[in-house]
Amino acid sequence: MFKHVFSTMNEALDEILREYPASFGDKKQALEEQLQVLRSMSDEFIESWLLFEERLGNLSSGGVQEGTQHLHEELLELDISGKQTAEFLMGQGYYKLFMYDQAIDQFEKLVRLQPDFLLARIYLAMGYLRKGDMGESYRHFQFLLPLTENTKMKAISYNAMGCIQAQNQNLEKAYEYFQKALSMDPFPLESFIQLDE
Repeated sequence: MFKHVFSTMNEALDEILREYPASFGDKKQALEEQLQVLRSMSDEFIESWLLFEERLGNLSSGGVQEGTQHLHEELLELDISGKQTAEFLMGQGYYKLFMYDQAIDQFEKLVRLQPDFLLARIYLAMGYLRKGDMGESYRHFQFLLPLTENTKMKAISYNAMGCIQAQNQNLEKAYEYFQKALSMDPFPLESFIQLDE
């Protein structure tokens, strides 16, 4: 996930570096504003990384494993009552095997029948994201946000939407979503890791 964010940030920086020498007026000001957004994002990542390193140093490896397992159980507990069907388990299995087309098919069927099945929808959104269909992924994350009060799910959604906005060169919107993700959960990347395990 970090690779994706930094790859997108580097692409944006490359574009600014190409255009900046020949720019003037409004164009130059717009490029300087984009550069400032990139600097702010970089500063935020560095601060968050240092905080993470500090916390990581204070935990034993067993404590970290327990924390990540607890997060996955927390997500599963949200919707499990009567909804974890064979289709859900098949979709989850396909997702874990990186078979995103098949996973998407399973989760699409589930959310059509049960639009409020939040865990199926987050897997669906992540499947589209992993497949590279940013529009569909974004749509499902947007749909998910008002349906949940769970801060982990909100952090995952905002983080993914920030990555999508950054890839589309909407850096200010990306920064806004990354800030929201951090305010919901200082370590939203842990949630992405758990969905992949």
